[in-house]
Amino acid sequence: MTEEKTIRKNHNIIMENRKTLSISGVTDVDNFDEKEILLYTQLGELTVTGKNLHVNSMSVETGEMSIEGDIWGINYGDKDRKGPVSFLGKLFR
Repeated sequence: MTEEKTIRKNHNIIMENRKTLSISGVTDVDNFDEKEILLYTQLGELTVTGKNLHVNSMSVETGEMSIEGDIWGINYGDKDRKGPVSFLGKLFR
């Protein structure tokens, strides 16, 4: 009988003065513009909304991301969705 070990990275968000956001546990970025950033974390999808948003850094290896701008909202979506969705999936969402 073999045991499978699941390595789960931590998912943390640190926001400073609603201007800087540091996120860990990022697995993928779906899309981003100056008003909205849609990304996926170890715990599901996450949407950051605001004004003049800018992705300062993103590391695929460590799963860390840094965002700057006027941050208005942080919203978690589907907890089970951890990666990109097909075009039809987005259409019927």
